[in-house]
Amino acid sequence: MFASYQRHVPAFLGAVALVVTAGCSGGGANRADTSRATPTPAPSGATSAGPQTPEPGHQVIVVEAVTDDQGNNVFRPALLEAHRGDVLRFTLKSGVHNVHFLPDSNAGRPGLPAASDLLQLPGQTYDVKVTFEPGTYYFQCDPHALLGMKGHVKVEGD
Repeated sequence: MFASYQRHVPAFLGAVALVVTAGCSGGGANRADTSRATPTPAPSGATSAGPQTPEPGHQVIVVEAVTDDQGNNVFRPALLEAHRGDVLRFTLKSGVHNVHFLPDSNAGRPGLPAASDLLQLPGQTYDVKVTFEPGTYYFQCDPHALLGMKGHVKVEGD
């Protein structure tokens, strides 16, 4: 029975590699139609999905998600400082990326937003209203985290 599984592993791994490559290529033919996708609701305490407005006296902080000419996948800036009431606006410049505040990388931090869908079209945005308690929070692009596409936001009080 184990030999039967061994025969199928290379084909399975090849299929997984094909899906990952297609999802990260950024080619127009591989874009998924997300116009009918149902957004995942954010956990209590976090506001995201759709345009957000900062609280009075606060600001929108733009973070670009980029695949540069050398093939590097980065957030610009990758280190941020924000205040409760600000909005983090992750904006796709190039490539295909998402934004994910991983619970295991932010242990004990309640109210993290749900991972964004893949941003595929330049100019697409993912807004996160900063409702977090003061502290430092880690985020990443899931498909490119192992390539270093990570960032931190230090949240100050009001």
